[in-house]
Amino acid sequence: MKHTRSCHIYQMLKTSAKKRHVSFHTPGHKRGKWDITELSYSDNLSSPHGCIARAEKDIAEILGAAKSYLLTDGSTSGVFSMLHAAKAAGVKHLLVLGAVHKSVYNACATLGITPIFTEDYESVDGVLCTSPDYYGNIPDLKELRKICDERGKWLLIDGAHGGHLHFDKTLYAGAYADLWVDGVHKSLPALTQGAVVSANSQRLAEHLRAAVDIFRTTSPSYPIMASVEYAVKYPENKKLETLVRAYAKSEPRVEVRADYTKLCALFGDNAFQAEKYLERKGIYAEFCDGNVICFYLSPATKTRSFARLKIRLKKAFKRYPYIPQKEVQRNPAPLVLGENAQKEWVELTKSEGRICAANCGLFPPCTPLIYAGERIEKDKIRLLENADNVFGIIDKKIAVLKEKSEE
Repeated sequence: MKHTRSCHIYQMLKTSAKKRHVSFHTPGHKRGKWDITELSYSDNLSSPHGCIARAEKDIAEILGAAKSYLLTDGSTSGVFSMLHAAKAAGVKHLLVLGAVHKSVYNACATLGITPIFTEDYESVDGVLCTSPDYYGNIPDLKELRKICDERGKWLLIDGAHGGHLHFDKTLYAGAYADLWVDGVHKSLPALTQGAVVSANSQRLAEHLRAAVDIFRTTSPSYPIMASVEYAVKYPENKKLETLVRAYAKSEPRVEVRADYTKLCALFGDNAFQAEKYLERKGIYAEFCDGNVICFYLSPATKTRSFARLKIRLKKAFKRYPYIPQKEVQRNPAPLVLGENAQKEWVELTKSEGRICAANCGLFPPCTPLIYAGERIEKDKIRLLENADNVFGIIDKKIAVLKEKSEE
């Protein structure tokens, strides 16, 4: 790609790979060249002054940030850093809108921030939302920005699945947020764990600098850093977007929301079977939630790959009719688990009606399917049993609140 010429970290690695290099430094594979450590010429992520500093400066300009920080530990380290910076700016109570990644709950618990789930802007110091969500939905960010400005609240956005949206500032998290995370590897051609966290002001940038120093590794991967810069500078793919949106209009069982890279195929109760069928044909989706199979594209998706997906989906739609799921009324337990709540692990199949003691769900998208303090229901058990990957479940057992023994 021509744009690699403007990728500072890549060019440094390319040049160094041609040098005579006998490694007596980490990593232990001793190959040197591309996978190196902090050397005299390779700069230092903890205190950048060379190619990394130039890369971060370019990335901030592209994203419209006052300051952007490279991450090689995934969006999770970005979420922790963002919330740490928010707390330093005065956020003690955080309004959490919609479904969020489990790292948000973990960061709040670790940092002592109280998450609020009822839309009460007056009792909070900041607001956090996910944009886009895992199905490509984007909230009304312009209105949310207006509300935060009117009430003097910080706006935080987990944009882990929307790094590619910087092409369109009407959709991009960074056009509205005070602090935000881009999970670059999720939707741009970067290596896994490549991400960026950004601030829109110098004040917040200072808080964020201190935060990333806590949550980032001191041994960052140079190939990952190079791939993040490469990905942020990767060109837009309007041709693919046009093809995807045209396909969604022509196929009633395909939905594409505001973010065109999330293609949702409707299968209902046949979803898990259809997922296995497609995998046997070499088609691997991002996730299946037991109703929808979601396929993630990116500006790097080839037209021929998308054409192959359409062919396989056409056969899958014919083989597996759409069976709508029954509407199930969720029944949250009216309690909040205290620190001293007694827990036990029980077989998932025997957990119906019990009170869940730890967030759990499908992996991905890593948003809780059953929250701690919520009553476990049969439909959720079915999803957890059928999914290939889950979190919060160990050896097909789930943590529940220990029941008091009857005297």
